Amino acid sequence: MSGHLEFDAELHGQQETLTLPDNLGQVLIPLARDAIAEALGAKTLGAKTLGKPGVAIEESLPWLQEPGATFVTLTQSEQLRGCIGSLQAHRPLLQDIKANAYAAAFRDPRFSPLQAHELDETEVEVSLLSAMQPLQFRDEQHAWSQLRAGEDGVVLEFGSYRSTFLPQVWEQLPEVSDFMARLKQKAGLHAAFWHEDVRLYRYTVQKFREGDTARSIDVRRATA
Repeated sequence: MSGHLEFDAELHGQQETLTLPDNLGQVLIPLARDAIAEALGAKTLGAKTLGKPGVAIEESLPWLQEPGATFVTLTQSEQLRGCIGSLQAHRPLLQDIKANAYAAAFRDPRFSPLQAHELDETEVEVSLLSAMQPLQFRDEQHAWSQLRAGEDGVVLEFGSYRSTFLPQVWEQLPEVSDFMARLKQKAGLHAAFWHEDVRLYRYTVQKFREGDTARSIDVRRATA
């Protein structure tokens, strides 16, 4: 769930807060899965019919036309199979989730493109990102002290080096020292690297996962 960035944008702008429905996951998950299924020529969940009958989904659910930033994560037996996303809302939420779902399945450079026979065993997770919050700090230890383990996604920037971890990565790396060391390595830096010009941003996510009974989002039943 470390994620690859689908676009390279500066993180200095403000992102408006979306007004979203309570059943958000029951819309976003089918949209993501159907984007992959359509590309594979496989059976879809019918996400296009989730709005009003006979009306395009973006018209019946107008919040999908608002800018939104998402990451789409694919897993098989709890093992990562692809993860691509956007750090800032630079296009309508509907376009963003469909594009990132497709990219996670077919364009993540760490994996071969997803095949049709893998689709049924692939679980889809969607993370909807908040706006980025730049951290102000005196030194590395001060920066670490501001991170909320288990809650914050983190972006690290140093010159042309850049990386991010979603909040879910804290599950594998619960210690801030390990989390940050791996984040630096992901950016192509040494694990012990530090420089006064390092910039850090944090963000939170709303996470939706297929079969997540804690949120009552069993998408295959909800959209049948």
